[in-house]
Amino acid sequence: MERSDRESDGVVTCFRDGTVTLRKNRRELGFTESIKEIGYQGIRRGDLVIHSMDAFAGAIGVADSDGKGTPVYSVCKPGPQTNAWYYAYTLREMSRNKWIQALAKGIRERSSDFRYKDFGAQFVPFPPLPKQATIVRYLDHADRRIQRYIRAKEKLIALLEEQKQAIIHQAVTGQIDVRTGQPYPAYKPSGVEWLGDVPGHWDVRRLRNISDLRVSNVNKHSQSGEISIRLCNYVDVYKNDRIHTDMPFMEATATMNEIERFRLQSRDVLITKDSEVWNDIAVPALVQNAEDDIVSGYHLALLRPDTTTLLGEFLFRALQSRGVAHQLHVRANGVTRYGLSYSAIKSVQLPVPPLPEQNAIARFLDETTASIKRAIAHAQRQIELFREYRTRLIADVVTGKLDVREAADALPEFDPLADDDEMDDHFDAGDESDFDGREESAEVTGRLDVVTGKLDVREAADGLSELDPLAAADEMDGHFDAGDESDFDGREESVESQVDRVGVFFRGVHAQAWDVTQMAT
Repeated sequence: MERSDRESDGVVTCFRDGTVTLRKNRRELGFTESIKEIGYQGIRRGDLVIHSMDAFAGAIGVADSDGKGTPVYSVCKPGPQTNAWYYAYTLREMSRNKWIQALAKGIRERSSDFRYKDFGAQFVPFPPLPKQATIVRYLDHADRRIQRYIRAKEKLIALLEEQKQAIIHQAVTGQIDVRTGQPYPAYKPSGVEWLGDVPGHWDVRRLRNISDLRVSNVNKHSQSGEISIRLCNYVDVYKNDRIHTDMPFMEATATMNEIERFRLQSRDVLITKDSEVWNDIAVPALVQNAEDDIVSGYHLALLRPDTTTLLGEFLFRALQSRGVAHQLHVRANGVTRYGLSYSAIKSVQLPVPPLPEQNAIARFLDETTASIKRAIAHAQRQIELFREYRTRLIADVVTGKLDVREAADALPEFDPLADDDEMDDHFDAGDESDFDGREESAEVTGRLDVVTGKLDVREAADGLSELDPLAAADEMDGHFDAGDESDFDGREESVESQVDRVGVFFRGVHAQAWDVTQMAT
């Protein structure tokens, strides 16, 4: 439909996750602003909005606000027998299964042109209006619960990452002797504000005095007359703690001088030299092994420690610690993209224990962080499974393969356009520590009583079996996998009972995450 905009209208954006809202409600940075708003159209709350250039990626949804949108949006007002939210779900399913991409026109790789004349000619399911509303009510409820489970897993991952960072920082700064689990017998001022006191027999050195720095200028382009190489790129370092010869490096070329200068060696440390975010720079990776044709690429800095003073394994862990990393973060220069200068990297100060202690610290952190890393990987896998489950559920429900009328009739009514906070209050009745909303208040009160010492749990705790807070990941992975992923295929039990059963496991995991937090503090 065509609707003129009003002077007071704010700009509405249709995002790829299906949210259609005023930019000020989501974010206002990162958009290309028009010099003149030519052809803008009015959008009203409840309109079905299709982003013609991004529909293939899921940018389809129902507007939650009045405003105006660019001419690239197709704005549809639902008819008397049409539920806009049902067709938003249906069209997003058409996006997911690549139907829209097949219909769209255009030659740009990450964009296409899916105008209303193309959409309007498509045959789509047309169930009776009451059934459309039933499907929307059920899917909104299921989606809300699944998203809450995912947020709980993301919180657990954040807690585990925080615990890992605390362990690394304590070890590399000497707050604890990893060989004994106790503080060192004597400390001295380090002269560095962020570091504080260090063990009395440790040194504090600038990186320029104990490591060679080489900032690579080898790019991804192959040039005739140059030598073929395997190029270790920014992403290889950013996504991996260890660099090894079996990784799928990019093929490129370099001159002999470049190869000699930037060839990787075992125990080198690479850091990301540039970033779009100032506090996500200088991410390190340790070169575990290398071969003569593997070369450091552009946007990376290669650190080759003086092995008579500094081990690469310890340097890698030191660069992971908050204190050392923060020195590099605050030295990053830029506006839309940040970079580290040669002098900024070399001026970093770090604690330097004797070599045997460096080795002990590196080995301790390898062993300790491995279990945390496995737990994080398991949690990430569970998030993937829930997202796959959500996708399958929506596809089956909107296409009529799964009848949800009976389940939907038992659900409470709510406004699909209600604010997120309001809807969370509806489901949570407090916070997200309990996922069924029935016993949460008592559980939270009990936890506070324990933490504040109002409740003595020593006798009860003595009678409990030992529990590894990280073991939950193995239990959950075994539960969900059990040889395959049949728990999520919808064949053996109802969708609602699956969601309820999964919720039971997540309540346990949330309690585990709370325990991990207490140990970290």
